[in-house]
Amino acid sequence: MVGRPGAASAPVTAGTSGVVGANLPALRSHNMALVLDLLRTAGSEGISRLELAERTGLTPQAVSKITARLRADGLAAEAGRRASTGGKPRTVLRLVPEAGHAVGLHLDRDELRAVLVDLTGAVVAEERTSLDLGAGPDAVVAAVAREAGALTGRVAPHCGVPHGWAPGGRGTDALLGIGVALPGPLDHTRGVLHRVTGFPEWDGFPLRDALARRLGVPVVVDKDTNAAALGLAVDGAGGSFAYLYLGTGLGAGLVIGGTVHRGARTGAGEFGHQVVQLDGPPCGCGNRGCVEALCLAAVARGEVDEAARVLGTAAGNLVALLDIDLVLLGGRTVTAAPDAFVSGVAAVLDERARRVGQAAVPVRVASGGVAEGAAQLVLAPLFGRADG
Repeated sequence: MVGRPGAASAPVTAGTSGVVGANLPALRSHNMALVLDLLRTAGSEGISRLELAERTGLTPQAVSKITARLRADGLAAEAGRRASTGGKPRTVLRLVPEAGHAVGLHLDRDELRAVLVDLTGAVVAEERTSLDLGAGPDAVVAAVAREAGALTGRVAPHCGVPHGWAPGGRGTDALLGIGVALPGPLDHTRGVLHRVTGFPEWDGFPLRDALARRLGVPVVVDKDTNAAALGLAVDGAGGSFAYLYLGTGLGAGLVIGGTVHRGARTGAGEFGHQVVQLDGPPCGCGNRGCVEALCLAAVARGEVDEAARVLGTAAGNLVALLDIDLVLLGGRTVTAAPDAFVSGVAAVLDERARRVGQAAVPVRVASGGVAEGAAQLVLAPLFGRADG
């Protein structure tokens, strides 16, 4: 295969194409990831070996060796021929999407959503069920195992996983891994949860290792907001942006310079617990006047415009602090009233921008979901995304 999920990529230096490979044996996996990513972005039209060499900076011989291995592994296939400016037509290669799959799981406080995606990130199948995060680690791990097995077994003819696949059973070679996204704070590197607001029983639980033992496949765990931000970055939301998730809680995923920013202790993005009203209502985190508490209280009262204004105030603080290019909104509460939240947050940002004579940062609803982003925790490193 092309490496293991979560494997670190070698340093990349920018060229005219934005990425440059290196003809060194130690960077073989890195170079293969560059080629795979170009095959992925080329889509069904494909890309020639000469174009791959030009865009990666690799020699034609190195590209030929890499593409031969990818074809042998079933990851790449011929997509026809393309006329050239001179000489014989060039053979065009494409990625084979069904050659590998990943499962993305979004564990919300009251719901579990699971998706099975192919190598391009396209959703092949989806499951959704109720979930009680407060039921404790053992019950939740068991529920996750059931849903993962049901998801892959139901679509076995499409993804190469034998019907009746069970966690740890045969056929897991077609499943590259499982990405899990859930409320933080947590340690992304070790896959250990911290004291999730309202659920102290999860503090210190090694979720990644528990699921890996149960499922028999690699598992990556991250905060729901980070996973969603990664998925958006992979799908082309470039530059620096903030993904603000408002559902049963409120958090942020930060992408700085195209890379997910997790912080030194992987705790960045605890956006919902910034205090915006010193004498405000108590929050489950122990503080008073947190933006999460104020937003959720306004939503509970049916005052969506007020919730949007509070969210815009907090978003304005973030924009001023990080000077980001874009604010993306997501989560069930936002999608229930998208126009109200976009206009409300944008109005606050516009007013602040006018006061300082700057252009306002655009606001829009995010196009991707958390479960899809969770799947990218597995897929992104295969395509050279070190922040996966």
